[in-house]
Amino acid sequence: MSVPVANPRILLLGGHGKVSLLMTPRLLSRGWSVTSLIRDPAQESDIKNAGSNATGSDVGKLDVLVDSLEDVASPSDAKRVLDKVNPDWILWSAGAGGKGGSSRTHAIDDVAACAFARAAAATPSIKAFLTVSALSSRRQKAPWWSDEDWAIVERMNKEVLPAYYKAKLSADECLTAVAHKRNAASNASPFAAILLRPGGLSDGAASGKVQLGKTRAKGLVSRADAQKGWLGGWVDLLGGEEDLGDAVKRWISSGEDAIEGENKEEIYKAL
Repeated sequence: MSVPVANPRILLLGGHGKVSLLMTPRLLSRGWSVTSLIRDPAQESDIKNAGSNATGSDVGKLDVLVDSLEDVASPSDAKRVLDKVNPDWILWSAGAGGKGGSSRTHAIDDVAACAFARAAAATPSIKAFLTVSALSSRRQKAPWWSDEDWAIVERMNKEVLPAYYKAKLSADECLTAVAHKRNAASNASPFAAILLRPGGLSDGAASGKVQLGKTRAKGLVSRADAQKGWLGGWVDLLGGEEDLGDAVKRWISSGEDAIEGENKEEIYKAL
């Protein structure tokens, strides 16, 4: 889906995360303005330092907004933040990170994420919402997975990270549903929901080589490569052998979506 905005204003939620700190200079180097939301004022210097790595003749403007995603419990709470920034696009790279137990994971990774998705989809000027999700966030075995792949995913979701899985899946389905609802409206402006679904994230340098689209269930991808994966729909991502640029072009031209195998009608109805 095309979401043309010449010099978009980006709201980056979870601005102090590792992926966000890598993404910030990349966005600014494109001439895009970024408002990075963080919860702790002490993190502001890290955001500014990341922004200083932007290059080019037309570097975008960087702002920092201090607010707490734990306080976002409804679309109206999220709208309060959106009204401060007036973004064209939203990037969600936030999460509890395993801190604070399952209740905090639910509050941030599910409730706040869905609140922002709903508020964004209800705001005509917002054209796109990208969330950094997880490859294992799905209810059904992907048609291209082996039984071994599915066993790995089920163990991760049910035994290792059950609270994270439930929260992430709920938020992913929420974003998918609100995007579908807006795009189905006859008079609505286009709204791109981009669910970037990396496998295990590493701190290695960008290799520029990936598996992208419909991948196997187990593997790693560097955060430096993950922050470059702007596409549309559900997009699985691992480290691999294909050039990242070629992989992106292939996936876009294919028209495919890694949501395949999920019950989309049930997702849409559950909203």
